[in-house]
Amino acid sequence: MERRQVQLVQQSFARAAKISPHAELFAIEPSLRALLKGDMIAQGRKLMDMLEQLVAGLDDPEAILPEAQALALRHVAYGVEAHHYAQVGAALMRTLRHELGADFTPETRTAWSAAYKLLADAMCEAAYGKDAGPTR
Repeated sequence: MERRQVQLVQQSFARAAKISPHAELFAIEPSLRALLKGDMIAQGRKLMDMLEQLVAGLDDPEAILPEAQALALRHVAYGVEAHHYAQVGAALMRTLRHELGADFTPETRTAWSAAYKLLADAMCEAAYGKDAGPTR
């Protein structure tokens, strides 16, 4: 990712971090709810905490990728499949567009797409092999 893209993601996330702990992702893509067990508010908080860590670590992606890859391996045990990453990515973009409104410019969308691709590709490769993933 380019430095400007990292800055855009980090700046816009600071504003979008007010996303409800219910995480609109689950409302937008109901099929993902079946993969989650327990309290949806707690699941939403976990998602937002994870996103916050990943966004903060975009300055040094090599430092965050091992943790993201380990998370992907845990997700396999929950029934997550490679195609779910594309669903989450689409839902994330819709959520960001909703939360950021006019601030979700084409440049910001491109930056978020690059960030998500970096993470989702690394996670899918770790969990399902080199040729798997939402962007392959």
